[in-house]
Amino acid sequence: MSAAASRLSRLICALGLVCCLPGFAADVASPVSLVFAGDVVLDDSVGEMIRRGEDPFASFAPFFKGADIRLANLECVVATTGSAGDKNFTFRAHPRTLPVLKRHFDALALANNHSGDFGREAFAEMLGLLKQADQGYFGGGHNLSEAHTPFIIERKGLRIALLGYSEFMPRSFEADYNAPGVAWSEDEQVVADIQKARTVYHADLVIPVMHWGWEDEPNSSDRQRQLAHTMIDAGADAVIGGHPHVTQEIEQYRGKPVIYSVGNFVMEETDNANQRRGWVLRLQLDKQGVRAFDTRVAQISMDGIPQLDRQATSPCWRRGQADVGQCSNPD
Repeated sequence: MSAAASRLSRLICALGLVCCLPGFAADVASPVSLVFAGDVVLDDSVGEMIRRGEDPFASFAPFFKGADIRLANLECVVATTGSAGDKNFTFRAHPRTLPVLKRHFDALALANNHSGDFGREAFAEMLGLLKQADQGYFGGGHNLSEAHTPFIIERKGLRIALLGYSEFMPRSFEADYNAPGVAWSEDEQVVADIQKARTVYHADLVIPVMHWGWEDEPNSSDRQRQLAHTMIDAGADAVIGGHPHVTQEIEQYRGKPVIYSVGNFVMEETDNANQRRGWVLRLQLDKQGVRAFDTRVAQISMDGIPQLDRQATSPCWRRGQADVGQCSNPD
């Protein structure tokens, strides 16, 4: 071997050693980004907008497109059957809305107090339509077992289990052993579901999505905090909440974030300014859990359409920080 070739060989070996050093940039896996949007109702004016070929999610489409996993809470049933229940508000969207949902979201949370507005027949129809559209969902099913089965999604080698639960009445729409419905958040069952997500479904991370709390309350209740802590003690890596129709505080518990309420996202039925301002949450995930999160502010019109507020600051956090901060988010 010539002297020049020998020097080149030693240089290649040296570079190889550097690349194998701990912390070298090429060896650091990029995080998985998970986006969650709050309550989405697709009837009335929003449904008519979709019928005309318009997209109520257009303002946030680039933000969603940049995420690895995209989720939302579907606060209505998508069906043509069933009868409206005896409630102040009942929401039913036309199946033509499903391609729009599929365009923007990988999975939908179904455990809420409006999935059952038109009865079990309509809910079962929706499950069939979601399956036909290859649209992921969690927190509901054709029976109790299916409703408590996690939705497993894998990105960049990270296996994530999503669970959904309702905590807001009426409980009459809870799934039964042989009847369709949503998952209800009995503490003992929730703990078992989280543990099963790891032991049976081999999830690296487990994230429950909760429908809980009281409407228009800016702060979480004692029950929300107790259940959130129970879930994290059981092994949850983060807890995401909604239902109050306003944003609530964000807590760190044992180094894990609890976002008690992200507020509304697509919602025409609002009656105050706080209900017309929600967060779209973005988690950065790795094998250890949530590496960081940030939020984007959705300013919701009287017709229920969200617009990205590029001037607003909103909560953000990075692992190791003692407190949640505020960040400006121009994108």
